[in-house]
Amino acid sequence: MRAGRLRGGFFEWACFICQQSAEKALKAVYQGLGGEARGHSVLNLLEGLRERVEVDEGLFECARSLDRFYIPTRYPNSWGGGSPKDFYTREDAERGLRCAETILRFCEDHLAG
Repeated sequence: MRAGRLRGGFFEWACFICQQSAEKALKAVYQGLGGEARGHSVLNLLEGLRERVEVDEGLFECARSLDRFYIPTRYPNSWGGGSPKDFYTREDAERGLRCAETILRFCEDHLAG
């Protein structure tokens, strides 16, 4: 995902995919713990996990950042005009990628252990 979407300039799509990968990975952790997760908020999923596992506080800032990418990256009516591609930059996508990778590492650690 990193090279293709960023190199192609599809920054809004890269941001959305980062949010989705973090969401799905967290839901896998829930399943691995024998639980069930609902919703799309990365922040809410992390907060729910905190009841069962230790969650580093730094992950919550990443979750907040990623949650901002869930709807407005895909829907033109999220903005007063223009389309999502007009509102997202390479820096947004790179920040999203760093956050998604951080959350994915957290999830891998819990799924492997």
